[in-house]
Amino acid sequence: MRTYDFSPLWRSTIGFDRFFDLVDAAQHAGSDDNYPPCNVERLGEDRYQISLALAGFSPDEISITAEQNVLTVEGRKADKAQREFLYQGISSRPFKRQFNLADYVQVKSAAFDNGLLKVELIREVPEAMKPRRIPIAGSANIREIETTKAA
Repeated sequence: MRTYDFSPLWRSTIGFDRFFDLVDAAQHAGSDDNYPPCNVERLGEDRYQISLALAGFSPDEISITAEQNVLTVEGRKADKAQREFLYQGISSRPFKRQFNLADYVQVKSAAFDNGLLKVELIREVPEAMKPRRIPIAGSANIREIETTKAA
C-alpha cells in the first residue's frame, strides 16, 4: 500500500487533524485488523451499517461496546469439548475489532442473522451544530436601523 504525505493539507485545513490521524493509522494497520472480514455500507444520507462475518460464533459469544467515538466488537468462543478436526477452515480464534466513528454517530441496533453480525449506525447532528445563516451587517443595514430609530 502506498503512503501519502498529508503535510501540504495541514496548511489549509482547520479541525481535520483527527481525520488525517485516522487515515494515517489505517495505512499503518497490521494484517490482524482484517479478521473477521467486514463490510461497511451507506444505507442513506445519515445511516450506515457494519456487517461482520462471524461463522461459528453465537450471539452470546459476541460483545459490542460503544464508547465515545469507538465501536468495539469482541468475540471469544466458549470452551467446549475438544474435537478432532481433520481440517479446520472455519476460524474460531478470539478477536477484537474496533471502528472509529465520526462525531454524532450513534449505534442504533445490532442483529445476528445467518452468521452475520449487522450493526446499524445513525448520524444525528444536534440542532445547535447544524449550519445556520449568519446575517451580515453593513453600512446599508446600519442606515436602515438609524432611520427606524429616528422615526
